[in-house]
Amino acid sequence: MKVYQVDAFTDTVFKGNPAAVVPLENWLSPIAMQQIAAENNLSETAFFKKNVDGSFEIRWFTPETEVDLCGHATLAAAHVLFNHLGYFGPEIAFQSKSGILTVERRGDFYWMNFPSRPPEPVPVPKLLPEAIGTIPVYTGIHTDILVLVNEENTLLAIKPDLTLLLGLGVRGVILTALSSESGIDFVSRFFAPSVGIPEDPVTGSAHTLLIPFWAKRLGKKYLTARQLSKRGGYIECIHKGERVEIGGQAVTYLTGEIYI
Repeated sequence: MKVYQVDAFTDTVFKGNPAAVVPLENWLSPIAMQQIAAENNLSETAFFKKNVDGSFEIRWFTPETEVDLCGHATLAAAHVLFNHLGYFGPEIAFQSKSGILTVERRGDFYWMNFPSRPPEPVPVPKLLPEAIGTIPVYTGIHTDILVLVNEENTLLAIKPDLTLLLGLGVRGVILTALSSESGIDFVSRFFAPSVGIPEDPVTGSAHTLLIPFWAKRLGKKYLTARQLSKRGGYIECIHKGERVEIGGQAVTYLTGEIYI
């Protein structure tokens, strides 16, 4: 099998979020896909298979488990189709456990159309302030918990207690703040120890919460964002009501073959 490693949400290798992409003729067993993802040891490995109608089925695995939605590995899969596998259509439709996800190439950017998942406000969980070392300005939840902190410098300084984050009982914890950088609306970080990802470099799926949250808070439909991991990443965002569009670039790091 061919395997591609793509750095997503960046135009420079060694930045953004690396994802492995494995195109398939037929589905492997879930055990085999999980073993490949563990061997790749990246935050996500995407597997996809073409359907007779021209769409594609896609599944995503962390080193420890299958997940229902992943942004950067979907972007990486689209990059592989457009740049390595000769896909010439105007957009790619992926069938997934989170419904139909489309990716359109516009210039140098890939635009993913995902469901909007606005967080519902919740009281601050008891473990959270101790886990992140600061008192949140706001907390909300929709699969992941979204935590607003008072400023970007606070966000950068946080060194979370991952054991305490595990006790929150959610897939991931999104930390966010207003950006101090001109031309950038908001910044974020993402931690998901429950699925084997201590800190994710750039998290597309987190922006299905972040976009509706910040669109409402700032009164803006178009937003720009950075994820402030060590590798870093840049995301453009459009709020479209029930859907969001998440835009980013991608660059191929390697191509290879898997023998099993």
